[in-house]
Amino acid sequence: MLSCGSGKKNQETRDKIPDKKENRNKRTETKENAQKAIVVGANQFEKYAPLLKGKSMAIVANQTSMLNKNTHLVDYLNKQFPNKVQRVFAPEHGFRGKADAGEHLKNGIDTKTGLAIISLYGKNKKPSKKQLQNVDIILFDIQDVGVRFYTYISTLHYVMEACAESNIKLIVLDRPNPNAHYVDGPMLEKEHKSFVGMHPVPLVYGMTIGEYAKMINGEKWLKNGMQCDLKIIPLQNYTHQTEYILPIKPSPNLPNTKSINLYPSLAFFEGTNVSCGRGTEMQFQIYGSPYLDKRYNKFEFTPQPNFGAKQPKHNGKICYGQDLKNQEKLNRLNLEWLIEAYVSTKDKSKFFNPFFTKLAGTTKLQEQIELTYTYREIRKNWFRDIEKFKKVRSKYLMYE
Repeated sequence: MLSCGSGKKNQETRDKIPDKKENRNKRTETKENAQKAIVVGANQFEKYAPLLKGKSMAIVANQTSMLNKNTHLVDYLNKQFPNKVQRVFAPEHGFRGKADAGEHLKNGIDTKTGLAIISLYGKNKKPSKKQLQNVDIILFDIQDVGVRFYTYISTLHYVMEACAESNIKLIVLDRPNPNAHYVDGPMLEKEHKSFVGMHPVPLVYGMTIGEYAKMINGEKWLKNGMQCDLKIIPLQNYTHQTEYILPIKPSPNLPNTKSINLYPSLAFFEGTNVSCGRGTEMQFQIYGSPYLDKRYNKFEFTPQPNFGAKQPKHNGKICYGQDLKNQEKLNRLNLEWLIEAYVSTKDKSKFFNPFFTKLAGTTKLQEQIELTYTYREIRKNWFRDIEKFKKVRSKYLMYE
């Protein structure tokens, strides 16, 4: 026999269970949102224009900072607010995105607008007090790819720090992260902090650049725990699972969707004697080296200087490796290619170089590979850190 209280409890339970019509409506709403075009922050001018009226501004931008195929954010704002854009700050690869990875850029003048272009790569990674004179507000609009060693989030950090020190408001115009659909990889250890890894996050962190800016502020990762006056212009019609094809290459050696998806896994090779395809037209879709055993690595390519790779690794030498252009979309890091290459290399003592530890953010990964750990054994060591990070990350998510 049921107690009197049981009927009430059952009624409460029934009240909490959504009916079929409600579930059907939610599915319809989700499907409709998926069919709507993503609207990036920069294209929502009505949301940030009121904040710019009467203000002198600087813009952190590159070739991806476009409102549409023909209109760059800098050109548009310079026209909308005459004489108010003071200067442009450019990240790695430069304002027009033509420089090689790691190439030091000189300051200059934009021929189209006459605005001063100041590089935030090389010795000058952070806007100086002098460079921020007569600036009331900064806009940040750069396409990220969601990987810790992709340096645009390091540039974001230093811009936020400069804003905090000079009491300047920062507006981040959010853009989708094409690798936002998963979180994976080793956590950065503080002793290995560098410009290719500044924060205690996994290699792939599953956040847009706007969400990441909120996390930098909220976790007080800026110098002395400072926080900047931050405003995010969020995306419309976007979730972390939304497929997004970048309309413009985010950097010279990420030419397409496949390279961007493979980049988190293949960029580890940048810290080894194996080429990721720089100096070919298949960057981050292939890998190989003259030192890999060609019996097991049938694919061949020969790097040559080209756009984005003036001096590619193994320039002019035949490399033996693997072609991954038809690889299915990755939903987690793949270490098997790295492990297989290490096993296949002729002289293992020359496989890794010091840059590998900076990329990995830890010495453990190289040690584990050298000790013949399997991919599964290595990933087990990441699990606890990733789960801790996800709890931190959840506080700053704007899209599900």
